[in-house]
Amino acid sequence: MTKVKSKNNYLAKFLEMKQQGEKICMLTAYDYAMAKCVSATSVDLILVGDSLGMVVLGYADTLQVTLEDMIEHCSAVRRGAPDSFIIADMPYLTYHLSEEQTRQNAAELIIQGKADAIKLEGGSGTRVQAIKAIVDMEIPVCAHLGLTPQSIRKFGGYLVQGKKPEQQEELLNQAKEVEKAGAFMLVLEGIPELLGKEITEAVSIPTIGIGAGRYTDGQVLVYHDLLGYSDMQPKYVKQYANLNNDIKAAIELYAQEVKSRAFPAAENIYFPIT
Repeated sequence: MTKVKSKNNYLAKFLEMKQQGEKICMLTAYDYAMAKCVSATSVDLILVGDSLGMVVLGYADTLQVTLEDMIEHCSAVRRGAPDSFIIADMPYLTYHLSEEQTRQNAAELIIQGKADAIKLEGGSGTRVQAIKAIVDMEIPVCAHLGLTPQSIRKFGGYLVQGKKPEQQEELLNQAKEVEKAGAFMLVLEGIPELLGKEITEAVSIPTIGIGAGRYTDGQVLVYHDLLGYSDMQPKYVKQYANLNNDIKAAIELYAQEVKSRAFPAAENIYFPIT
């Protein structure tokens, strides 16, 4: 498997990966240090998600995240991953009120946030128009369907979507519509595996799953969930480490060594008294 290395051909490369059956790997990052780690791996692209509201800023949901938050964190990620392809989430209410505001906010994420593309949630008629408006500005757009976190008040919580036949038909139609609108990629979240497979086969753009089963063209996880560095563990998450335990253990060891005077030792001191 070959990591996408040149941003000059990223759209064509992601499409080629779908066509050749090569899985696309996406991971979130929210700051310089995370981005530096992710960019040193074979992860293909970075998502600066509004999930930062929950895992970094301590909010109960993503609805509190502002455009300023996204710009600040996205630009930090760019500094840590200067050569990576970066998608930035458009926060709640930044693409809902008017086409002019939608265009302006998307442009700020590209110009100030240094993102390569933006992502927005939903597939309604107004969302399709928003995608068209942003694509018309030569800004690549990643769509997001299924369990869209900015809609949790409408859904009544973080609930799997597309369980009923009429919901499945609607999501399938929305996937086709966002593709027609110009989206270059589609995130599918929290839907049955069969629906994820059907949508992936029905559209020509790559699909990236998060809780959407094995048959999407790629996968995305939240950095903190993957590393066991959050309090949440949805069913779709596999933990590859347990940083919560490791970090707390390291900090406790440091505290005990300070209290016992084991730290700092002579090797940690400039010109120690002999």
